[in-house]
Amino acid sequence: MFPGMVVFLIDLLGLEQVSNNALLPRDGNSNLAISLGLSGLAFMLALAIGRPYIDFLRSKKVGKQIRIEGPEGHQVKAGTPTMGGIIFTVTVVVLTVAFNLYGRLSMLLPLGVLIGCSVLGGIDDKLNLVGGAKRGITARFKMAWLVLFATVTALLLHFGLGLTNIYVPFIGQFNIGLLYLPIAVLTIVGTANAVNLTDGLDTLAGGTAAVAFVAYGIIAYLQGQVAVVTFCFMMVGALFGFLWYNAHPAQVFMGDTGSLSLGAALATAAFMTGQWLLLPVVGFVFMMVTLSVMLQVSYFKLTGGKRIFRMTPIQHHFELIGWSETQITLRFWLIGMMSGLFGVALALV
Repeated sequence: MFPGMVVFLIDLLGLEQVSNNALLPRDGNSNLAISLGLSGLAFMLALAIGRPYIDFLRSKKVGKQIRIEGPEGHQVKAGTPTMGGIIFTVTVVVLTVAFNLYGRLSMLLPLGVLIGCSVLGGIDDKLNLVGGAKRGITARFKMAWLVLFATVTALLLHFGLGLTNIYVPFIGQFNIGLLYLPIAVLTIVGTANAVNLTDGLDTLAGGTAAVAFVAYGIIAYLQGQVAVVTFCFMMVGALFGFLWYNAHPAQVFMGDTGSLSLGAALATAAFMTGQWLLLPVVGFVFMMVTLSVMLQVSYFKLTGGKRIFRMTPIQHHFELIGWSETQITLRFWLIGMMSGLFGVALALV
């Protein structure tokens, strides 16, 4: 029954099956229109899922613990429902299976990454609830599973999809052979952790991730990668639906359930476009946040206790010097938007 419905939708939307596992439009502009329409559908579905899901989390007392060593003002957020990443994960999974999987089996890869990392993050969130005896899973355990997921993803990208190239702006692309594998693993793990570190203020990680997915959606569209375009734009719509409830003061946090899966899925999409070298540009906010932590830890160890920033990740530094949460979020969003535009520009040269 389901395949028949899909064929009916394909015919209704004016699409035709082609040999490269993509669905190309008979009308040249309908391709982007359908992807944008599915983005809007993702937004509405996430909105519909969000309210009952948040009520469910509250009924089960799924509230987040707040680190004592964090900014003092964050203690009022203790008990806010977490694991909100389920909202956009479920939305994207449902719509991908319904509209972006038939004839596009390569979408099983980012979908698997999204689900796998969401489950890993969900386990951590479950152990990090208010009143819980534990404070999440160990960093070593989490890293081991992230590396495993990233390794499987890298193998599928390289041997399954035949991706081996690096594209360098202004110069061109080069085949890097098996070196592709460790680079892909490190990038996927690094991006997942970078988005995880960025999550800490209302709408910060979700908003900047949405901007990054828009950028890679545009890059994929310029390449004619219909499936990747649709995946990226559905992620954007689903994230905007989540942000409706994550707006300050947040009714729900995405938790590791969302942040780990967002970062890993973004990196996977970047590798599928071949423009993964631009991730530090498109995701400049994530890189900036991660570098602030690395610099702080290194400087602290080298100087015997001195600090560069008042607190890291760097968004908390700005909180402690007097910026409001909404100021920080909006300014980081602006940085993310401009870096996203710059990344698209570099993809064109």
